[in-house]
Amino acid sequence: MTIPGNVLRFEVLLYLWLLIDSLSMALLDRAPTDIGEAAAANVNMVAVILLAFLLFLVWLAARHRKNWARWGLVSALGLSTLSLLDALSSGELTLATALDVLSTGLAAAGIYFSFTGDAKGWFNSQSV
Repeated sequence: MTIPGNVLRFEVLLYLWLLIDSLSMALLDRAPTDIGEAAAANVNMVAVILLAFLLFLVWLAARHRKNWARWGLVSALGLSTLSLLDALSSGELTLATALDVLSTGLAAAGIYFSFTGDAKGWFNSQSV
């Protein structure tokens, strides 16, 4: 089974999206400051679980031709875009915002590749 070029681009760009998001979670403390230490740890745990779930969706979509997983990633991109627009509306450009712009752009490019060219047949045909 040979993976089409656009599906490979989709997979790589979405893995880069998740890599940048995970590095920014690890390096930039984004937990609210007015909550306790235990609550901040819970927020970080939820973020890690969400990241693992998104990695699983990318794997299912790219390697196992699951169209529903691709649509789940489209939904995640929509939520990421809404979060980015909220961060940009504050007016100040921080390192965290710049990383969010970069990672959302990578995700958007990856999703674009999943709907164009030779990727159409990959997601529309039955898996072998």
